[in-house]
Amino acid sequence: MLQIVMAGGWAVLPILLCSAWVLAVAIERAWVLRRQAVMPPGLGDEVARWVQSGIVDAAHLQALSAASPLGQLLAAAAAVRDRPRDQIKERLEDTGRHVVFRLERHLNGLGTIALIAPLLGLLGTVIGLVRMFMTVMGEGVGDPSRMAGGIGEALICTAGGLVVAIPAYVLHRWYRARIDGYVVDMEQQASRLLDVITATASRRTRSRSAAPAAG
Repeated sequence: MLQIVMAGGWAVLPILLCSAWVLAVAIERAWVLRRQAVMPPGLGDEVARWVQSGIVDAAHLQALSAASPLGQLLAAAAAVRDRPRDQIKERLEDTGRHVVFRLERHLNGLGTIALIAPLLGLLGTVIGLVRMFMTVMGEGVGDPSRMAGGIGEALICTAGGLVVAIPAYVLHRWYRARIDGYVVDMEQQASRLLDVITATASRRTRSRSAAPAAG
């Protein structure tokens, strides 16, 4: 295997670097984008109970925000629960953009590798063919092994670029689809919490209004 890679010439080096980066990103994103890490089960219901009972404080919000992306989104809403609904919704939208940006970390890099890896392979192919033609021009066709070396370099670079580009593209699309699914679920959780905050605020307002009347 090492001999095949070495036969590809210097153009294989950037392809190998791209492959190492793709592998590192694939492992890192697989760990970060675990569902339990992004959206802990039951977290939305727990935060809703906090809001309804009025036990939300700075310590709760800080721990919630640091725990997970969903927790950060819900904490942003809970922190401004006393404001009008429109302002809470704006805070959710702003925080959601930051959360999605962090979830999509390195995905643009995967897409870029999927694009440039075949081009790197094509560059190596062109270099190999140029070497072959230079050999023919200088020595004629009397040395088939020299020609075979150029052809082999060209084919190895082409194959190497595709071997890196195809998994990078598949991973890019797969992680993108997973994040899109998380975004939809987080929007639903945030909407439910917003409804709970609104209902709780309305109930407390009615209670305060009824208290003087009863007195």
